Amino acid sequence: MALSPLPVEPGAPVAAPVVLVRRRPDPGEVPTSGPLVDTHGRVHTDLRISITDRCNLRCVYCMPEEGLPTRPKEELLDIDEIVRVATVAHRLGIRTVRLTGGEPLLHRRIVDLVGQLAAVGFNDVALTTNGTRLERLAGPLAAAGLRRVNVSCDSLRPDRFGAVRRRGRLSTVLAGMAAAEAAGLAPVKVNVVVLAGVNDDEILDFAQMARETGRVVRFIEFMPLDAQHGWRRDAVVSGAEIVERISARWPLEAVPVAGGGRGSAPADRYAFADGSGEIGVVSSVTSPFCGTCDRLRLTADGAIRNCLFSDDEVSVRDLLRSGATDHQIELAVRRSTWRKLAGHGINDPGFLQPARSMSKIGG
Repeated sequence: MALSPLPVEPGAPVAAPVVLVRRRPDPGEVPTSGPLVDTHGRVHTDLRISITDRCNLRCVYCMPEEGLPTRPKEELLDIDEIVRVATVAHRLGIRTVRLTGGEPLLHRRIVDLVGQLAAVGFNDVALTTNGTRLERLAGPLAAAGLRRVNVSCDSLRPDRFGAVRRRGRLSTVLAGMAAAEAAGLAPVKVNVVVLAGVNDDEILDFAQMARETGRVVRFIEFMPLDAQHGWRRDAVVSGAEIVERISARWPLEAVPVAGGGRGSAPADRYAFADGSGEIGVVSSVTSPFCGTCDRLRLTADGAIRNCLFSDDEVSVRDLLRSGATDHQIELAVRRSTWRKLAGHGINDPGFLQPARSMSKIGG
C-alpha cells in the first residue's frame, strides 16, 4: 500500500505551489541566563532525542518502500555525546526527555542510554517505538529507568497492519504492549496515524481498545513529514471528526488541564463519560498547538531543531567534536530556542514540507 491510492477525486486540479517566504523577525540578543525561552515567551522543558535514523518498517505515511539512505555511523552522535547534550539541556531547565528514531530499539546500547539519562535526574524518561522489539526489551528498559512508552500501531487487522507498515506483524506489536505493561510501563500509549480511506474505519475499534485495556489511544492527524512528499490535505481526518465519531458511540468529556488553558502536551485528552478509560487527539494540522509548544529536538546527527516543521538547525555535533565547552553547547541550544518561529505554518498558502522527513528528524 502506497500513499498514491489514498482517495482523491479523478481529474481534480492541482494548484501550482506558491512560494511564501516566512521572514524571521529580528530576534535581538540571545539570553545567556534564565529559562530556555524563545522570543514569544515560551519556556522549553521537553527534549525529543532521535538516536538513530534507521527503521525496520516502511510505513506508508513516513517512508518509501525501498527505504531511505542512512547516515554513516561516524556522522551520528554516540551515546556519550547524547548524554552530554542531555545533561547540558537539563541544566537549562529541560525536565522531560523522549527517545525516538527511526526506531530507537534498533540502537544496540539503548538500555545503557536509558540508564544514563535516568541518572541525569530528569522528571521523566520516555520512548516512542514501533513495538517490534519491545517484548524482549520492555523489562530491561524499565529496570534501567524508562518511565513511559508510546507504541505506534495503525491497524488492528493483521492484513491491513502489514499493508500500512509493509513489514512486521500485528501480533508482535500487541505482545510488546503486553510486555510493557507487565514491566510497569503503564499506561501504555498507542499512537495511531489516521489516514482517510485507509484506516479511518477503525477509529471505533481503537476506541474500544482504550476502553477494554486501559491503554491510552492517541489519534494523530496525518502530517506533511513523509519522505516521498505524498501528503495531501484530503487524506487528513481531523481531530474534531475523530472525537465526534467516537462520542456518538461512547460519549466523551474533555479532561481539564491543571492550571487551566490548553497546556503544552501535544494531545487533547478526552475521558469516556462512563469512566472506561481515555483517548488523546493530536490535531497538528487542523488545530495547531504551537502557542504552547515547549519542545526542542536533537537529531541523530547532532542538530538542535526548534520545531518539527522547521529547517532551522544548529549543530552541536560540530561543537562536541571540536572541543567546545559545556557553556558553548548551552549557548547553541539557547540560540536555537531563541530563533523559534511563532508557528509551523502548515496552513500558510505557501507552506513547504521540511527537507528532512520524520524518520530523519525524530518524532
